[in-house]
Amino acid sequence: MTVTIKDIANASGVSYSTVSKALRNSPLVKPDTKKKVLQVAEQLGYSPNFAARSLASKKSQTIGLVWPTIERIALSALVTKINEVVEKNNYSMILSVNRAKEAVELFKSFRVDGIMIFEEGGETQLSDDTGLTIPILSYGVSGEHTHPIIDVNHKKAIYKAVAYLYQLGHKNISYVGDLSPADKRQVEKSKGFEEVMMEAGLKLSRNSILNTNGLSWYNGYTAAKKLLQQTPKPTAIISGSYDISVGILRAVKEQQLSIPEDLSLISY
Repeated sequence: MTVTIKDIANASGVSYSTVSKALRNSPLVKPDTKKKVLQVAEQLGYSPNFAARSLASKKSQTIGLVWPTIERIALSALVTKINEVVEKNNYSMILSVNRAKEAVELFKSFRVDGIMIFEEGGETQLSDDTGLTIPILSYGVSGEHTHPIIDVNHKKAIYKAVAYLYQLGHKNISYVGDLSPADKRQVEKSKGFEEVMMEAGLKLSRNSILNTNGLSWYNGYTAAKKLLQQTPKPTAIISGSYDISVGILRAVKEQQLSIPEDLSLISY
C-alpha cells in the first residue's frame, strides 16, 4: 500500500501542509518538527510521487542537464560541483549524455523546471526551432540563439596564455588541442592562438598547432609524443583542455624532460 503525506500527517500529529513543507526542507518548519516528520516518513517507508507533486505545484524542483560525457576528469569534477549547487537550492538533477534533442524530450516527460546544456560539438547543440517553453541555459560560444549562453571567451583565454609566454621570452610556442570544426569552443581556442601569434610576429610552422582529434588524455599523449620527437622542440606548449594536459605530461615524462626547466606548459 502506498504511503501518502496524509498518512505521515496523521502519524506525526501535524497538519498536511506542515508535512509537505518539511519534506521539501522548507525553512518555515521548526527543526524539531522537521526531524520528527522525516523520521515518521522513513519509518512508514514513504516514497515521494514526483509526478503527482509536479502536477499539483506546477513545479518539479528538478533541473535537466545535457552533458557530453562523464569519462573525462574535468567534466566529472564539474558535473559534481553543479549537482552540489542544485542540491543546496533544494532541487534535484537529471543527467543525460544523450544527444541534446533526445535529452530535452526526456526532460520534458519529467516536467523539469529548467535545462542546462554543456555544448561540445553537434550532438550537444540544440536547434532554435524547438518551441520549448522550459527555460534553457547553455555553456558554449555566443551567437544567434533564442536561449541565453554563458560564453567565458575561450579565444581570449588562449590569447592571454600566448601573451604571457611571449613576455617570458618564449618564441617557439605550440598549441595542442582538438581542432574539430563541430565544437565551437575548440575552434575559438585555436583561432585565439593563431591571432596572437601573428600579432606578436611569431612564425607559425607545421608544428605550431597539433590536432589531438579528441579531448581525452590519450589524445593529448599521442599528439604531444609526436610533437616532442620533432626538431627543434617547442620551448612552451599550450594545452586545449585539462585532460589533454594529463596526456602531455605523460609524454613529457617519457621524453625525460622536466617542466618548467626544459619546457613550459599552460593548460586551459
